[in-house]
Amino acid sequence: MSISSQYYPDEPSAPTVNTTVIPGPVSQKAIADLGKVFDSRTVYFVADYEKSLGNYISDVDGNVYLDLYAQIASIALGYNNPALIKAAQSPEMIRALVERPALGNFPGKDFESLLSKILKVAPPGQDKVWSGLSGADANELAFKAAFMYYQQKKRGYSTEFTPEEEYSCMQNQSPGSPQLAVLSFERAFHGRLFATASVTRSKPIHKIDLPSFNWPKAEYPSYKYPLSKYEKENKQEDDRCLAIVENLIKTWEFPVAALIIEPVQSEGGDNHGSSYFFQGLRDITLQNDVVMIVDEVQTGVGATGKLWAHEHFNLSPAPDLVTFSKKFQSAGYWFHDDKFIPNKTYRQFNTWCGDPARMIIAGAIAEEIVKHDLVEHTAKVGDYIYNGLAKLADKYPKDIQNLRGKATFIAFDLESQNDRDNFLYQLKLNGVNCGGCAENSVRLRPTLTFENKHADIFLAAVDNVLSAKRQ
Repeated sequence: MSISSQYYPDEPSAPTVNTTVIPGPVSQKAIADLGKVFDSRTVYFVADYEKSLGNYISDVDGNVYLDLYAQIASIALGYNNPALIKAAQSPEMIRALVERPALGNFPGKDFESLLSKILKVAPPGQDKVWSGLSGADANELAFKAAFMYYQQKKRGYSTEFTPEEEYSCMQNQSPGSPQLAVLSFERAFHGRLFATASVTRSKPIHKIDLPSFNWPKAEYPSYKYPLSKYEKENKQEDDRCLAIVENLIKTWEFPVAALIIEPVQSEGGDNHGSSYFFQGLRDITLQNDVVMIVDEVQTGVGATGKLWAHEHFNLSPAPDLVTFSKKFQSAGYWFHDDKFIPNKTYRQFNTWCGDPARMIIAGAIAEEIVKHDLVEHTAKVGDYIYNGLAKLADKYPKDIQNLRGKATFIAFDLESQNDRDNFLYQLKLNGVNCGGCAENSVRLRPTLTFENKHADIFLAAVDNVLSAKRQ
């Protein structure tokens, strides 16, 4: 019996679309009502989560879609997963929800066991975790850890703060508030908070009107596809981008304390970096005393055929910090060096220090992934999807361009943003919910329980939409 059938014996066998437009009339009314108290302008449709199951999401109009977007890449196992429902109904969950402890001061007696479950799936080389509330929060916490580490190393780990540092930081002045930078990359997306907006470079809408830090931006490689045909050109592109990174670190007007990068730039267009490029970055960060932060918020937890996408690069040594959220249903950063623990208490701290309720779900997700070998399963299904899309790309070369990806973490481009947006809408009318990124890219983000039978439905829908476009 397949993993999807084990979890979801009553999962729909195919999508059902009852309305001629999406959102349908019931969704449209619900969106209008919601708009009176909440900004509902970005709503695609109003979901019915009680009726959603497995790899299918239902809406209030009775439409049932095969879901390849999975709540913007944040559903790991599918809707109404029985293992997660069991974890949600546990006494531990009741305590976590009702009491919600301030973990830094009053951790519960079960907190260490919660952490041990999620640490079992930590990236290679990482054996410690600090928890947060969201992906953007995880990245901002990582920045704090990097800055404090950088300054502690500079002043000497055992050295106390000077009176001048203590006074000046209260005036938002140096030396207590030093001028330090985080280097990020063109087309990057790391969140919408203030520091993360400063390193986000994907779209103006994410950061316009927000005061920003004066931090440098390097170029992420832009490869030619297929990769096997353009090895020489793509290596030259890697070398060009690495030279830019090194030059920025050495010439920026104040010290670059950290570098943050996604293994695949997701929001920015599913842009991939090579092992050669990432190892080059690791070498540069080591040579220049720069903290390397790998943002695995969207790429983590199995979708690329590895539990953590940067495992594809076999980085040596391991990154300093690795942030996570989305499919793990919790958030924070992994690390391994004790020196990233601040020299004084209450420096990396807040009231809740994460959320044990979300950690319970994260631990249950981790157990199910290991139990059912879902990373290997996803790699195989991803190959099946990719091969199917490659055949469709031969059939529709103008509509499926620059096909790229690892496992189910797949993307391709259409000719224009208008073509892409219409394509996604027509997919919905064919019963498939899919997402876009950058200006004209389509990104696939199915769950880890997605199977070949689901892929066949998706590929048929793509064929139908593109065939109808020709007519």
